Amino acid sequence: MNREKLTITLETKSIPACTSLPPELAFMANALQHQVDVFEQARNHDMILDLAPTGTGKTKAGLSVILHQPSQSAIYIAPTNALVHQQKEAAEKFVRNAGLSHFVVSASAKDVRNWPSDRVGSRPGEKIYNLLRNPATLFPEVGKERPVLLVTNPDLVYYATFFAYNKLDRVNIASSFYNTFGTVIFDEFHLYDAKQLVSLLFYFALSKHFGFFEHGRRVVLLTATPEPACENALKSLEAQGVKIARIDGESSGTNFLPSQTSVQLELRPQPERELLLAEIADEVAKRFQQHPNQNGAVILDSKDYINRLADLLRKKGLGRVFGRITGSTPSEERLWAAQQPLILATSTVDVGFNFERHPAPTRQNLDWLIFSAREVAVFWQRVGRVGRVLGKTETDIPSEALAYLPDSAWEQGLTSVNSSGGREALKQKLFELPCLERPFLLAYWQSEAFLEIARPLLEMEERLDGLPESELVQKLFDSLKLTLGGKRSWQDYRYRMRVLRAAETLKKTPLKSIKKQWKFIKGGQALIKSFLQANYPDKFQELKSGNVTIEEWEHEFQEYEDAAQEIKSFAEELNASYAPIFQFREGLFENLHIRDPQGLILDRSEETDLDPIHLLRYYEFATQGEDIEITSRAEIPYQISLRWRYHGSRQDFLNTQVNKLLVLKDCRIERKRDDAIAPTPLIKKLETSLLPGVIICPIASAAAYYRLKKERIMSYPITVRCQEVEKEYAFLPGIAGILTVAMSGVRIRLLDEENFWIV
Repeated sequence: MNREKLTITLETKSIPACTSLPPELAFMANALQHQVDVFEQARNHDMILDLAPTGTGKTKAGLSVILHQPSQSAIYIAPTNALVHQQKEAAEKFVRNAGLSHFVVSASAKDVRNWPSDRVGSRPGEKIYNLLRNPATLFPEVGKERPVLLVTNPDLVYYATFFAYNKLDRVNIASSFYNTFGTVIFDEFHLYDAKQLVSLLFYFALSKHFGFFEHGRRVVLLTATPEPACENALKSLEAQGVKIARIDGESSGTNFLPSQTSVQLELRPQPERELLLAEIADEVAKRFQQHPNQNGAVILDSKDYINRLADLLRKKGLGRVFGRITGSTPSEERLWAAQQPLILATSTVDVGFNFERHPAPTRQNLDWLIFSAREVAVFWQRVGRVGRVLGKTETDIPSEALAYLPDSAWEQGLTSVNSSGGREALKQKLFELPCLERPFLLAYWQSEAFLEIARPLLEMEERLDGLPESELVQKLFDSLKLTLGGKRSWQDYRYRMRVLRAAETLKKTPLKSIKKQWKFIKGGQALIKSFLQANYPDKFQELKSGNVTIEEWEHEFQEYEDAAQEIKSFAEELNASYAPIFQFREGLFENLHIRDPQGLILDRSEETDLDPIHLLRYYEFATQGEDIEITSRAEIPYQISLRWRYHGSRQDFLNTQVNKLLVLKDCRIERKRDDAIAPTPLIKKLETSLLPGVIICPIASAAAYYRLKKERIMSYPITVRCQEVEKEYAFLPGIAGILTVAMSGVRIRLLDEENFWIV
């Protein structure tokens, strides 16, 4: 197969300026046409998609919609906390210029913790609810009651709308999020993950069926590269009566302004780590030798790659020209790094980072870019970073980009692209390549993860019981079923969620209190049935046939401590086993605070937070009490593996534990190099009594395992010791890995013997 490099010239881009501003936008001097179009379309549409290119003022376009309902609160959702704080400043400036009265406040998890606790209490949900009710409750300096412009992230929206906050606050805060906002703006919509999108699509459908669009609510979606799966979901909502306007931002108008220079683009297949980093280091050195006054950047998906590249550049005498921006870089250091001639970065700069220079050059801020991309949306997002000239006086200096794509892109026909066809030909070809697809969206919605929508629906149904509005719950479920896919009924999901809710309650109930509190556990009988079906199928059949009543089993668990302990343990394991579906974090552990005095991760600071697995794999470090200090980079990365004891035969293990979303009790972590264990006291601190995930056999599920490796999705070797033998398998702790093997044809079961299925 030919792996030749490809060179394509991406033509210059331009965007139309507005020639006639409506009176309401008179304060927006030099407005672009797409900004005005968004404002105008919001007069008679429920949802507006602004598809203008990155860096052309979509934020201001979205905020303009607030002017249609200036007395109502609004919410602006950005996909990262760094962008949340950046957009808070943009929102404050817009509110001032527009003469709006909104109190602008950012609400990342850290922000909410830092809000005053002396007036309403310390619970995050309690604070947010009171902020939306009246911001002066928390911030007396705000003065009289004012509408709020809340700038936050999709995770907070998920927790609020899916009743995931503290039980004392979840109803109040969900009600506030459902009822409060007149304008809802989602920034960089294409970068939201499948879980975040589920909650947002839920919110859209709810706004339709509960009449909020009819009463003036407007939703604005800002995205330069819409996902096909999202487009299909929105078309489904459109077919159900949601009025949607799409603004492409570049085609309509007469007075066009240059927005991006021409880009000489080279495409290469991505080699293995050592060769890739050596190639990039040589390319960077060549560019600084030939054009020392130009500014460039390297964007790679691996933090380890960026840090090893930094080592190579230092050896080439370029240690003084670069700054690193990764998820571990403190905010104050990011400001310094952004001003260096060369920026080395991970995906953290994909959202809201504009490579601005101070003082601003008259030409583009970024003359050249080297990057890798495994998804088509990421590819265009990164290409859009180089050569931006909107508002610049020099707009005709060409830019350069070098992109590394998966090797399989060449296997799938990349070389057939029309090299003289420019952006459109390349866009069409890249969308045809399966290796650049983002397959998890549709698979996630159509897997058992669809169960997530049952929690808020069940809460609504119980609170609307006996009211005419109760029929809206079924309508909302049917709408989501059409939008997201799926074949199961609301009755199925209602029952499953009652089981899980009962398990969540029971795991928190002290053993001695089960007898008295059992009658208060909603879904307790459903939990008993699930317990019997999973652990005692013969007794479950007796229950189904009517030989034994559910009340007899309830009496058993209330009267006998050993029986109560057994069902409580099942509840704990069942609750934990669903964690990969309901949690946001893909990693095994929370970040650790570390010191980096030698600058192996940081350029100017000495302290940051780091993923423990990344630390264990790529660094040597010393621990003293709670302090962790990186001492050197591991020349050869360590292998992190697991070890688990199964009390049964290997055949029983294969029959009951493999390809199942289960919970490993007392699983051990090992850090190895060349089969030699490298002990560290840190591992004991990380080990947990219950570790959820899926064990697969790499041989029996070879195609799925190969796909995991090819797509660089994290899995861990796990040695399972049975009664007579021990053997190595693969352990998948996160939803991405579980979805990957499910899409590859592996039948995944859940702890309660339900199927984690892809429709």
